[in-house]
Amino acid sequence: MEIKLIATTTFGLEAVVKRELESIGIENISLSDGRIDYTGDFYALAKSNLWLRSADRVMINFGEFEATSFEELFQGVKALPWGDLLEQDAKFIVTGKSVKSQLFSVSDCQAITKKAIVEKLKQKYNVDWFEETGAEYKIQVGILKDTVTIAIDTTGPGLNKRGYRETSVSAPLKETLAHALIDLSYWNKTRILADTMCGSGTIPIEAAMVAKNIAPGLTRKFQAENWPHIPSSFWKEARQEAYAAIDTDAQAEIYGSDIDPKAIEQAKVNAELAGVDDIINFEVHAAAEFKPPGDYGVLISNPPYGARIGNFDEIKALYAGFRRFMDANPSWSMYILTTDEEIEEYMKRRATKKRKLYNGNIKTDYYQFVGPRPPKK
Repeated sequence: MEIKLIATTTFGLEAVVKRELESIGIENISLSDGRIDYTGDFYALAKSNLWLRSADRVMINFGEFEATSFEELFQGVKALPWGDLLEQDAKFIVTGKSVKSQLFSVSDCQAITKKAIVEKLKQKYNVDWFEETGAEYKIQVGILKDTVTIAIDTTGPGLNKRGYRETSVSAPLKETLAHALIDLSYWNKTRILADTMCGSGTIPIEAAMVAKNIAPGLTRKFQAENWPHIPSSFWKEARQEAYAAIDTDAQAEIYGSDIDPKAIEQAKVNAELAGVDDIINFEVHAAAEFKPPGDYGVLISNPPYGARIGNFDEIKALYAGFRRFMDANPSWSMYILTTDEEIEEYMKRRATKKRKLYNGNIKTDYYQFVGPRPPKK
């Protein structure tokens, strides 16, 4: 059975998620802001949830239509085949959003959508009352420029919830964004990777999971696993395939360090939970004390922002340290996520590339100081 799917993501990461979908055999992909549309079956739905590293969640695109009045919204929702998805005892909640549309009252749109679904289910099951004691479905009515998209969340807690980060430090980097920073660099497991302000270890852990080919959602559950109409065999087969794909013999040089001993202690626990503690070297020391163990490495960092934690004098000192590191290690590449638009002045060099990204609600830039490629072996 072919279904329409949507992978949602932070603005700026659409192309990253597209590559991730292609890597698991997905085709017919189209991109728009914060959204990747594609088609597949229930097995593709399961694989998407297990393997997407930079997406926020996976949703079923249940229907799209134009609506400029509440009556058009009601009739459009009611026309969808809700009886094919929702059981008689299904529990469902409706969320909503509206952007640049005539139907701008989100609460009214939610209420009308719920009413239309109930009316359709009354026809399907010939009852007037629903217990809502069964599987849970989270339905979103999204309206953009008068086009309504009815989407059903298959993920549950966001895909950044890998299950390994039981502890974290202040202002932690989301796992999904951490992986995107790695993907946007030229790093691969044959090169050294370092994060000299690693906090609870998210960037090194995400890199190590890539090196070992561990599916990020392997040890967690998803919302759609509770839905009776999706055979459990799809999820079982997808997980078996993911377990078989793990490279238990992977070798990589990955370093994480932080000046805070408590952060490193937490990072070690998180790495063990992720199953990658054997290929990450965690140490307690200041960023300036990192001694690269070889050439052509990649340093990725999410240093404190003045708007978030730390103060500007300390941050300028950090950038001066980055500059000295690059001067002393010209074969290395450095990637820095920051809100500071003067970083190139502090670094005394122009970034090779700069990419706008959002860390939560904070607008940042990802400065990429790309060094030479390693010589071919």
